[in-house]
Amino acid sequence: MMKTLLGTVLFTLLLALSPARANDALRLGLLHTLSPAPFYIAQERGYFGDAGIDVTFRFFEAAQPIAAAAVSGDIDVGVTALTGGFFNLAEKGTLKVIAGGLHEEKGYAGSALLVSNAAYDAGLTDPSRLPGHSVAITQYGSSFHYMLGRIADAKGFDIKTLTLRPVQQISNMVAAVTSGQADATIAIASMAKPLDAAKQAHIIAWVGDIVPYQITAVFTTPALLDAKPDLIKRFLTAYRRGVADYREAFLRKDTGGHPVVDGKTDAVIALLERYVFTGDPKARDKILAGVGYYDPDATLDVTDVLAQIGWFRQQGLVKGDSDPKLVVDTRFNPTR
Repeated sequence: MMKTLLGTVLFTLLLALSPARANDALRLGLLHTLSPAPFYIAQERGYFGDAGIDVTFRFFEAAQPIAAAAVSGDIDVGVTALTGGFFNLAEKGTLKVIAGGLHEEKGYAGSALLVSNAAYDAGLTDPSRLPGHSVAITQYGSSFHYMLGRIADAKGFDIKTLTLRPVQQISNMVAAVTSGQADATIAIASMAKPLDAAKQAHIIAWVGDIVPYQITAVFTTPALLDAKPDLIKRFLTAYRRGVADYREAFLRKDTGGHPVVDGKTDAVIALLERYVFTGDPKARDKILAGVGYYDPDATLDVTDVLAQIGWFRQQGLVKGDSDPKLVVDTRFNPTR
């Protein structure tokens, strides 16, 4: 009995004296916006730490540099909009899409089709009336370009009937509409709703009601997937805990179809204010106006990702001819 007790004590002491196993380090590239909110939640609530990972956020100003940073090894994982530039890199075997992010979904205010007052007064009150009008986008091959192409297909007109005006930055897109330099643009809800309320522009449709699609996604390199699949699995498990909290805070609806806003919502808003709208007295309202839709478990809409590659190829914006399925790694992806 005494020997057993002594052995137990010695084992306990050895455990206490043994150095703790260090967490795995992982660098995540993302935009410093509200869109990657579930990652902020996972970080603040310790979900990455629970998974044995120390995540460092690396913030970028645009989507394309995030993809380039993954290829160069400056980050390990990225989350951003899927673009023609992204797919050109991915087709070379340098990137793999592994999970979903924001998803344009019917019934949820994600991206708005926003038109100028002058264009609205002249009859641009419906997406089917877009032909012949000018539309501000960031650049050719952007997610905005893709959204317009899908809207054109859904409404039965040729995207070539639009005058696309690349203005490089999202803020310039909105400014082009409010100043009357462009007839329309696509703007996220947190930007579009205040302008519509102030009668500085008009929301004529929500993209998700016309063409649900995978707007952002999580990606990494094949090298990291092959070398550390367990790290990626643990990272995605923690991320999905953040998505579950995000959905509980923002995507619940009551019996009347209205968003439920309660203590769970405010608890998450307090976390998000550490990253976005910090110190802004209207932060709560802006966050509530800007939340987008995330599928349960951050499931990737594989069918749409493959459709995006096909569309960009048709436009001549993706040059490769490899199998689109090689761009996606579904080993960690639940069935949508």
